[in-house]
Amino acid sequence: MKSFFFSVAVLFLPAVAARAYDGQLDAWLKTYSTQYARIYTSDANKLAGTSVTTWTNGSQTQSLPAYCGVQQVYYSGSWLYIRTTGLAAHVMGPWYLNSAHTSTFPNLPVNQHVLYRFPRTSTLTTAPTTKTLTALGAIGYFVDGVAMFDTRDGYVWTGSAESSSGTGYWNREAYVNESVTFDPGYAHQENTGTHHYHADPIALRYLLGDHVDYLAASGSYQESTSTVTKHSPILGWVRDGYPIYGPYGYSSALDATSGLRRMISGYQLRNGQNGSDTLTTRSTIPAWAQRVYGVSASQSGPTVSGTYPLGRYMEDYAYLGDLVKSGTTKYQQGVDYDLDEYNGRYCVTPEYPNGTYAYFVAISTSGTPVFPYNIGRAFYGNPTGSTQTSIGETVTTYFDGGPDLADTMDSATPSGNDVTIAWNSVEGGVYKLEGTNDLTTSYATLTTTATASAGTKTTVLETNGAVGTMKRFYRVTRMSLASYDAVTTGTTTTSGTATITMSPTSGARGSTFTVTATINSSATPTVPPQNAGVSSFTVGSISVTSPVHTSQYVVTGTLTIPGAAATGSQTVTITFQPPQGQPSGPSYTQANAFTITQSALTARSIRKRSR
Repeated sequence: MKSFFFSVAVLFLPAVAARAYDGQLDAWLKTYSTQYARIYTSDANKLAGTSVTTWTNGSQTQSLPAYCGVQQVYYSGSWLYIRTTGLAAHVMGPWYLNSAHTSTFPNLPVNQHVLYRFPRTSTLTTAPTTKTLTALGAIGYFVDGVAMFDTRDGYVWTGSAESSSGTGYWNREAYVNESVTFDPGYAHQENTGTHHYHADPIALRYLLGDHVDYLAASGSYQESTSTVTKHSPILGWVRDGYPIYGPYGYSSALDATSGLRRMISGYQLRNGQNGSDTLTTRSTIPAWAQRVYGVSASQSGPTVSGTYPLGRYMEDYAYLGDLVKSGTTKYQQGVDYDLDEYNGRYCVTPEYPNGTYAYFVAISTSGTPVFPYNIGRAFYGNPTGSTQTSIGETVTTYFDGGPDLADTMDSATPSGNDVTIAWNSVEGGVYKLEGTNDLTTSYATLTTTATASAGTKTTVLETNGAVGTMKRFYRVTRMSLASYDAVTTGTTTTSGTATITMSPTSGARGSTFTVTATINSSATPTVPPQNAGVSSFTVGSISVTSPVHTSQYVVTGTLTIPGAAATGSQTVTITFQPPQGQPSGPSYTQANAFTITQSALTARSIRKRSR
């Protein structure tokens, strides 16, 4: 709630030291977290700009709206956590099975209720044979909360056929074989509804201002033909804790003054060019694959043909660093190409002027994605990041968005006698707007039905709001929020097992003091992160006043024990406020956690009567 003067005022505040940039915290795309995710269900709807917030195809159903992307960010000294719906901020879809767009792709995206963590400090091994291969499923997340999948489509040559359940050393790559099913943002989803990118996340790059144009007439995106003027932004984080950037970086890896250029992939199709062999029979895999798989070169695959064309498999590409440029001289990273076999390099960036290892998106001069697209077949660092079911440590909340984001006033703009009031809002919210000319009098209700729709702001015009006054005050209250599919699992555990330790463990009747309750870290369900609201904190039938969640496992408050309170052991119960969209929050109960004793005065009177 915030009031605005039409007059100009200057407020002097003490200087506050700026916090150092922290890419893992600051790079996430938070702007659209209060908007519903949307899809186009057909080309016709895309061209008409007609999107929907709920959908079904019989297999994947989004029956309630879900908010876009990253909704919460937490961190500790060791880990960074995000909660995301996995649904992009741009309008997703449509998806088809063929280039003519006459056959509809069978899968639709749905809220994945993801909790994912990344290491705060990346570690690595230098020997290629000890690198960890990428796995199917999410290998990281882009800053819009959408999953990053690796280069493969899940099919492999097993010796006689391609199979999604076999093993082998000829891995079918996704962009070549599945890009026909991608939407204009180069994304699609598998049968569980996990929306993901295998290659250049071009629609996300457009939202981030990374040298991409949106073509409104066709509802598509393309690489801009203008001169590149800035380094690409961080697009996401890989599960080894290293960032992935867009395709543009500094010409010289360690010199921020060296100019900008498109990062050149370190891979070459095995077509006889640039020192590569001419692949025909697929009897050997390239040197990079031998290293990361730990096998010999001799690995049989299907003969190159119209059915199995060159470029169908990851192993159809050689790494330039293994190829001879002239005589005995091999191609060199930083001279002939930019990105190593993992599709990254050690370099300086605007966010990391002292240097970092970073992956880069690979595209051609025309903007087409090129192998290995986002990252190579193995992680550069140790991939300790993973999906989590809960947060099992004390963390700090960095961002709480979506429906939990605090509504704030944006502006009150007079135009003649009218005033346009705007505030940052949550889609699905219904707001009451009030105004007054004098803070000593009551606010008058201007509307109780201002509904936030698509976008991150709501505006209301007050006709004649500026008549007869030199100042005007406004306040906005969110009255209700439409039902939605929360980023959490959508289920609520209302009670759980816990060991609650009280300090102090006892108190006398008639006394008032501060109590501290520590909930065991193995409590079920997991205790909410620090600063979650506390609905109630009781000792027996006595309410602890002003409860504060000071850390993930600690709640403090003031306990006043009535003079007539029953003495003896008491049960302690702590209940947290429910997440938005859920009926109740988690509750923890511990029997015999606190003892009420007689007051000193009462004890003396008893002794007196006993004589």
